[in-house]
Amino acid sequence: MNSSLLKNSNIAVIGAGNMGEALVTGLLKREVVSPKQLWATDVNPERHRLFAERFQIKTGSNNRQAAEWADVLILAVKPQTMNEVLNELTLPFREDRLVISVAAGIPIQTVLARLPARTHVVRAMPNTPSSVLEGVTALAGGPGVSSHHLEMARVIFEAVGKVVIVEEPLLDAVTGLSGGGPAYVCVIIEALADGGVKMGLSRATAQLLAAQTLLGAAKMVLESGEHPGVLKDRVASPGGTTIAGLHRLERGNVRAALIDAVESATRRAQELGATGMRQLSDSPQS
Repeated sequence: MNSSLLKNSNIAVIGAGNMGEALVTGLLKREVVSPKQLWATDVNPERHRLFAERFQIKTGSNNRQAAEWADVLILAVKPQTMNEVLNELTLPFREDRLVISVAAGIPIQTVLARLPARTHVVRAMPNTPSSVLEGVTALAGGPGVSSHHLEMARVIFEAVGKVVIVEEPLLDAVTGLSGGGPAYVCVIIEALADGGVKMGLSRATAQLLAAQTLLGAAKMVLESGEHPGVLKDRVASPGGTTIAGLHRLERGNVRAALIDAVESATRRAQELGATGMRQLSDSPQS
């Protein structure tokens, strides 16, 4: 992580919700920036107080003031509030300002249409494990976004996990895989724990075994760089217990079900994105 890229940058986080909190936590914990370089805004005064007390950063509800102060502006708001937020941001053009949108389903061009011409916009799709600094974020750059801008965005989101760069049309697939993935994995953990309980383990022990097993297996995949199938084969000895269990998984079409889940979630993300884009485009502008 090349945190020096942001050593002189002010960062405003518009939206002090869960993702805004995760980003501020990560940026400070990883020492990417200092508290004086951060400003978080939200409509909820309770969030102002929480952020001010916990992080010792600037807070408030004036989005325009925070945005004008910022070199990097992170729009960490829900899609349905994006129109209202963009109406507030009558920003003068600055060649070096970077705008990062975390609003799911809102295309870069829709955001650009409401900002000064030639604004640098990056769209980000993080996931919920960012709250424990183990997330994964996909980034897509808009027109005119340089490798330098993407690297700045990468540094920000590497503070809460890992980062991949994709073309914008692939962000719906990212939503279907890593966006919904934590929910799929929680179902798997719950089911494995239920199996352990059925076989006589206590609920607490079974849940710990299931969760830590998934965590360890994921770490093996990430750190070894080997294909998951290779790692699976190392566990499945001939005539053993694991291959018997794998046989039951295959009979239950677990692979097909997970593939179908990603596909269905991707299709739904595409539908919601198209609807959200139409609603945002049809909304009156100030």
